[in-house]
Amino acid sequence: MGTDNNIILELDDITFGYPSRRPVLNGLKLVFFKGQRIGLTGGNGSGKTTLFHIIMGLLKPNTGEIGAFGKSRETEADFKEVREKIGLLFQDSDDQLFCPTVAEDIAFGPLNLGKTQNEAREIVKKTLKTFGLLGFEDRVSYKLSSGEKRLVSLATVIAMNPEVLLLDEPTTGLDTKTTERIVGFLNSHTELSYIIISHDHDFLERTTQCRYEMAGGKVDKNN
Repeated sequence: MGTDNNIILELDDITFGYPSRRPVLNGLKLVFFKGQRIGLTGGNGSGKTTLFHIIMGLLKPNTGEIGAFGKSRETEADFKEVREKIGLLFQDSDDQLFCPTVAEDIAFGPLNLGKTQNEAREIVKKTLKTFGLLGFEDRVSYKLSSGEKRLVSLATVIAMNPEVLLLDEPTTGLDTKTTERIVGFLNSHTELSYIIISHDHDFLERTTQCRYEMAGGKVDKNN
């Protein structure tokens, strides 16, 4: 793995395949630097979501090396720090929301990171305000609309104050006004580095510096 302090992620020769299927990732290489804002496109089944899960240690590659924040990552313990520094927005909001209420879902991450109950309450309030969700505190998470779930899912990620974001289709199910709120948030938080998977090319044009495409199990820069 490289020694450049600006390298956040370094994936080398990553191969991964699900049982009884051809490899989804095939010799994939990726170097992601601090300050980069990348849009990731590609057809369904091209491996975009799989790549995010590999980075977070949720899936283990068949071959290859994963480096994150200057260290090689192999074991479950190795990925603990990765999950504290990188916020992952899952493609399916129901995979992100598992507490009875919105406030509990948003507070879960900060409490897990050692925040007090009072600190977590303040974080919940601030995060809800950021995304125009004040008044949602006691709403039942599983009863929200798909768009509301998407926004609350993003709020649970942001509440953990990550250094890096991996956002998997963040605008799915959102109306124009809500999408504008997310664009505003991303563009105003210039300290964030992120990779966004999206089929919304206009959204990527406004929030990312460059686009990469997943094809043939690899990542290629396309502009």
